Amino acid sequence: MKEIFRYILNCEQKGKKLFAVLIDPDKFNPEVIDECNQSKVDFIFIGGSELKNGSFHRCVNTIKKNTKIPLVIFPGSREQISEKADAILLLSLISGRNPDYLIGEHIRAAKQLKKSKLEIIPTGYILIGGGKNISTQKITHTSPIKNSDINLAVSTSIAGELLGMKMIYLEAGSGSKNSLSEKIIRNVEKNISVPLIAGGGINSAEKAKALCKAGADVIVVGNGIEKDITLVKKISHELARVNTN
Repeated sequence: MKEIFRYILNCEQKGKKLFAVLIDPDKFNPEVIDECNQSKVDFIFIGGSELKNGSFHRCVNTIKKNTKIPLVIFPGSREQISEKADAILLLSLISGRNPDYLIGEHIRAAKQLKKSKLEIIPTGYILIGGGKNISTQKITHTSPIKNSDINLAVSTSIAGELLGMKMIYLEAGSGSKNSLSEKIIRNVEKNISVPLIAGGGINSAEKAKALCKAGADVIVVGNGIEKDITLVKKISHELARVNTN
């Protein structure tokens, strides 16, 4: 599929909710791809904040050989770029103040990205406190916005949109104790006009449904599926019901 962002935008305008499965290459289970093929999964995201064994490119190759579901890079570093993927989220960690993750890594990867045929989707990435320290905090040396600080989350999202970000990604963190609150999703969604992605701490179809009802356009689930592969089918069924109601 080409023009992934256009597809997301069209779905947002129609109120259709989308489901992305996040693959950490260090924890890759090929059975997850089989499960995705048998379910209604819109995207596979791939990436990780601290990959250890150089598995990124092997994982990209394996996924592309085994599914036609669009593959979107969710990069943890500039080393996580592959021409074989369909798109990349060019993440700027706008909730933090570390210049490397606001613009530094982007400069280092700029020439490679410019030459590539990847669809590049500038995305404002916002960490929200999910109840425990997550690896992204450790790697980026940044603190998340408190789940209770709705005003800061909203203002940061608006600033991201005004800076030209095509999407806003609210992240509670992989394996976090708590998913994003419906209140924070609802308030951010009301104040931006670009698609809203929600990820982190989603470990049930009910949570996925609640975040969609609150205003998330794309639900991303990774760690929950690593623990329970049946979540792929359960969440895809639940979102299909949301989309038909």
